[in-house]
Amino acid sequence: MSREGAEYALRARADERDRISGDLLDLEAHTTYQLLKGASLRGPTQTRWAAAQSAIAALWALYDTYRGVLRAAEQVKGARGRLGAEQLATLTELLSGRSVVLKAAAKPVEERSLLPQADERLTLDETVARMDTAFQQATDVLTEIDTVWSAALPRLDAADAELRAVGDLRRQLGESLDLTQTETDLRRMRTAVLEDPLGSAPPEHELERVTRLLASTRADLERALQVSQEYGRRREELVAALDRVRAAESEARVAHGRVVVKIALPPQAQPRSKVDALADELDALDAAPGTWLDRAGRLTALEQGAQQAAQQARATATALMGLLGRRDELRGRLGACQAMAVRKGLAEDPGATELYERARLLLWSAPCDLTKAAQAVDLYQRAIHGGGR
Repeated sequence: MSREGAEYALRARADERDRISGDLLDLEAHTTYQLLKGASLRGPTQTRWAAAQSAIAALWALYDTYRGVLRAAEQVKGARGRLGAEQLATLTELLSGRSVVLKAAAKPVEERSLLPQADERLTLDETVARMDTAFQQATDVLTEIDTVWSAALPRLDAADAELRAVGDLRRQLGESLDLTQTETDLRRMRTAVLEDPLGSAPPEHELERVTRLLASTRADLERALQVSQEYGRRREELVAALDRVRAAESEARVAHGRVVVKIALPPQAQPRSKVDALADELDALDAAPGTWLDRAGRLTALEQGAQQAAQQARATATALMGLLGRRDELRGRLGACQAMAVRKGLAEDPGATELYERARLLLWSAPCDLTKAAQAVDLYQRAIHGGGR
């Protein structure tokens, strides 16, 4: 190695040493590394982390020896402006030869031999490569653990916060909601994540199940709390809603009475009242000693039932009155077809006349069978247009 080459190599190795030192310090400062140092681990995580710790210990031993060789090289270089031949040879040997000496490790007596154990010698490049392998082994484990923790722990923290919120709401409402199993599940999952993230982390579906359960329970309790605060007002609004149902059902009955004498209706067309059953449910809700959680669900169901009953009654009245409109529309079609028959010279045609009279009789009879009347008008219309019977 030339003098210039040796000096350049020494500077490059010094930069390399500083970079490796920074990487090692970053490794030890890593949050997951610090947490693992004092953690109680088990299972595959314990096995993997023990192997990683051995790799880190070997890495530091290699680094100390590597740094000692560079220190010796820097001492050879010293402050000399120009290296002598002897110093250059020594520096070359340190920088490019097998200058890193690893002492033979002490073995248990059952693994020993009476023959001398040879020390291992490495070049600086081989030492750096071996350090890198150990570094990658350690960081791979850290990355895997950190990935699991980063994914699971925030969600477990959120679930714990949700559990506390549910507990506060439960106490505020005086509910006897049993959260023991959920608390147990969360503790078990957290312990598994912390102690064995690589082997016992909870599956996604289990964490999702607990999260959904807590969110649903909290929503129910918040709804119950709101009902407890608004019950008086909402009850008055429900009473008014029942009055609207009565009015809509009365309108449907009136429409049925008007239509049934003019239009033939099946028995199921008779409007059925729901307001009495809803009113009875409201009375039962007032008298019930149940919890607010139960009362909230029943009150909401009553409000929805009242709204649907009013809508159904109004729709029934509209549909019934629409039957009169349908009859009048058929009467109009029949008149238009008769006028067309006159223009076509078919007014005296016996066949057409018979079809007309049949349709007219059906449409002007009470109660009118709309189905048969519509069929009769269609037959007459086809006859006028040349379709025959």
